Amino acid sequence: MEEIAEGVNNLHITAADNHKKNRIQVSNTKKPLFFYVNLAKRYMQQHNEVELSALGMAIATVVTIAEILKNNGLAVEKKITTSTVDVKDESRGRSIQKAKIEILLGKTENFDELMAAAAAEREEREAGDAEEQS
Repeated sequence: MEEIAEGVNNLHITAADNHKKNRIQVSNTKKPLFFYVNLAKRYMQQHNEVELSALGMAIATVVTIAEILKNNGLAVEKKITTSTVDVKDESRGRSIQKAKIEILLGKTENFDELMAAAAAEREEREAGDAEEQS
């Protein structure tokens, strides 16, 4: 028993990869698509890059998010990693393999300008709405 306790005390878990501050793990069931698009924009403002990650059926959602950001001139693709991971299937009690994708996006040179222009446009629209209501 002492050997087990000693082993547990000496166990060093290096889970830095799982706790990246700029990683978004995307699910296609929990949040709407543009929640993730807007979150990715915010992460890029804070960290200059964002890593989008997904498993299985959510992979298409991650690719769509990346394409929206790229097509709007906000992001550039830095790295794409694909792999297969073992995931425990709770209903069957065994592990199954799922496809995984990680897309690293960086800010474009004019990211800040585009974000500022979008914010100004939003403010003008809100000011116009306020005038219409009064």
